[in-house]
Amino acid sequence: MSNQVTDKVGENKERNALATQAVLDVMARLRDPAHGCPWDIEQNFRTIAPYTIEEAYEVADAIERADLPSLKEELGDLLFQVAFHARMAEEQGAFDFADVAQALADKMIERHPHVFGAGDTRTADEQTVAWEAQKAAKRAASGAPSLLHDVPMALPALTRAEKLTKRAARINFDWPTPDEVLAKLDEELAELAEAREAGDAEALTEEMGDILFVMANLARKLKVDPEEALRRANAKFTRRFQFIEAKLAEAGKSGAQPLDEMEALWVAAKRAERG
Repeated sequence: MSNQVTDKVGENKERNALATQAVLDVMARLRDPAHGCPWDIEQNFRTIAPYTIEEAYEVADAIERADLPSLKEELGDLLFQVAFHARMAEEQGAFDFADVAQALADKMIERHPHVFGAGDTRTADEQTVAWEAQKAAKRAASGAPSLLHDVPMALPALTRAEKLTKRAARINFDWPTPDEVLAKLDEELAELAEAREAGDAEALTEEMGDILFVMANLARKLKVDPEEALRRANAKFTRRFQFIEAKLAEAGKSGAQPLDEMEALWVAAKRAERG
């Protein structure tokens, strides 16, 4: 490694260390019982958790929009959440930010022997299989009561459904192909229709849940991220609906309009997207 490259690496390490310490110093000051921010002082793990989840979604949103300035900001907000949780744990004598960072580094080294050790070179797919096998072995060693016990409850419901079916598939509790899942979807749609016909609100909720669960399973079988697919659908609906609003505004119209007129504008929005 050249002296120039070595110097640059050293500069980056020093810059990273200083910037990280600045974040930790800010967090410590905010939580200072005597001189900190009253709002920050009264928070706990449970009250901060929703903000942590929200910041993760905002990171994903910036990526989806290919907005790198926003991504930098949102990653900073997410890092602050890590610092917040670590600070609260440090105050309780449980662990601190350094423990979190070191545990992460150790775990990544352990899970990548083909990079940091003498393991064989792996493809991306082989690494995914190996990673899952390592996690499964740790779960078994910990005496986990169920294959599903550590699928986080706080995950978005569609994502959790996908992960539940993925776990079950490890012991072959899975449909062989997407075709069987599609058949199951038809079955669930028929049951939804029956519940609707009967006017059974409780059954309607249950059957709708079954349909969404099957859809998450189908997405997994088709190698589609269900949350990503739904985010894209939401974005597409937003673009097209805003197109309708703009065209109605150009015509001097506002509020509710005849459905056939808005449907025609929806079709026009689709044509405009296709160019």
